[in-house]
Amino acid sequence: MLTTERHNLILSMLTQKQTIKIQEIVEATSASESTIRRDLTELENLGKLVRIFGGATVPSRYANEPSVIVKSSKNTQEKVQLAKYAASSIQNGQCIFLDAGTTINHMIPFLQEKNVIVVTNGLTHMDLLNELGIQTYMTGGYMKRLTGALVGSQAIQSLESYRFDLCFLGVNGIHATHGYTTPDPEEAAIKKLASSHAQKTYVVADHTKVNTVSFAKIMDIHDAELIVNEIDNETFESLIKLTDVKVVST
Repeated sequence: MLTTERHNLILSMLTQKQTIKIQEIVEATSASESTIRRDLTELENLGKLVRIFGGATVPSRYANEPSVIVKSSKNTQEKVQLAKYAASSIQNGQCIFLDAGTTINHMIPFLQEKNVIVVTNGLTHMDLLNELGIQTYMTGGYMKRLTGALVGSQAIQSLESYRFDLCFLGVNGIHATHGYTTPDPEEAAIKKLASSHAQKTYVVADHTKVNTVSFAKIMDIHDAELIVNEIDNETFESLIKLTDVKVVST
């Protein structure tokens, strides 16, 4: 099979499956593993895919960012279990940052008895925080229509005033090499700054974010502990070398 034919087949497989393993490509093309690795490197250099441990995935793009309504309707049970576990790490009286992620939103009901102080840039969190009587400070900033996140210079200026015991972040991509990512550079900047002002940061994400790379990098894998509901052994082994990973079974 010619190089061009292999490349086209690899891209076709990616279109269908989003993530593929090297062994799958070897079987489909009858080429050697070393040849497929070279193919993947060439296609990554062309921006057609992103190499991951043991395979490749389709890079996410900024234009594909779903709305908060769409995101909140997906994998709800998994998100609640993740949120419950994440909230269990919070001690009474701590100051915490909750970013605008939908998984993070599910943490709020588990905070009611913890006497915490919350800082958030998530406008969609406010009604529930207020309803439960949780002491909350909002950042200022520009509100993103799709996600309800407050971003921009005013949000950054506001965050500079706070220091946190714990920071909880949602992300769109988790990758051993490319780190934690999200579609919007402005949201990435808020997440990174909040994390830098916290004693410890947790990334809380369902399995669909694993081995995915989005447009804007937030930070490296070792900069936060990872709480996830499902992960394959190969990826777990690559991530556990870089940070603590907790797999929460549903």
